[in-house]
Amino acid sequence: SPTKPSFPEDYVVPDVWEFEEQEGAMGGMNRPTAGARHEKALPKGDHDIQLYSLGTPNGIKITILLEELNDLKGVEYDAWKISIFDLEQFGSEFVQINPNSKIPAMLDTSFDPPLRVFESGSILKYLAEKYDAFIPADVRAKVECYNWLMWQMGSAPYLGGGFGHFYSYAPVQIKYAIDRFSMESKRQFDVLDKHLATNKYMCGDEISIADFAIWPWILCVQKFYKGADKFLKLEEYKNLAKWMALIGERPAVQRGMRVNGFVENSIAERHSRADFDAVDTATTEGDEK
Repeated sequence: SPTKPSFPEDYVVPDVWEFEEQEGAMGGMNRPTAGARHEKALPKGDHDIQLYSLGTPNGIKITILLEELNDLKGVEYDAWKISIFDLEQFGSEFVQINPNSKIPAMLDTSFDPPLRVFESGSILKYLAEKYDAFIPADVRAKVECYNWLMWQMGSAPYLGGGFGHFYSYAPVQIKYAIDRFSMESKRQFDVLDKHLATNKYMCGDEISIADFAIWPWILCVQKFYKGADKFLKLEEYKNLAKWMALIGERPAVQRGMRVNGFVENSIAERHSRADFDAVDTATTEGDEK
């Protein structure tokens, strides 16, 4: 068969792959092996739920749900910031909770020994079941909720690790890679837009963990991949835009975005509802000076 062109031009696929240090914003994180890279203990707070996370889309999913649970049932939790850019996800105690070294990771200390929960979809499902909220009671609606939750878990790598990586973070611009993942991202937007044409939320008239799972990833394209909303013509998806605004106006969602986050008025750690007030007061006093 004819030889394919390569990028870079002198690259030849070897018979056996060998690891080389990668460039780019995420290069230092990537290794072909798992496990702890350094010894580091994790802090512990007073609440049953101990969250170790960062305000990325996968982290925001969890803090949105926890803030919604705070509004609905008064649930409190401790959220500790894990800087993936400082490779804190490879600390020894974090890896004990999540052997995959990805945020978010969580402990439920109401169990002895504490119960570990990792992978964002698993954490969403666990918390919703534990506190009996944001999963529909009707069997058809519940299955639909899990359908869309699993859809998001399977789709996110194309949107984040695919499009987001090659559009925003890769050390070189590769047309084939950007085109491939742009096409898939727009297909996902169209799936959502068509579904939301006849549904207020992902599971009909009732908000659920499916909404909390999907919303932060669309927000990421809107806000965090600079220029991506224009590049992908996100404004064309009218039903998706309406749903994004509906979810985004919820007070708990707005607070959830701030926890361990990057947005304005973020709080690095969250141990009670009062932490938001403390940051807001300090910001107001600073503005008045």
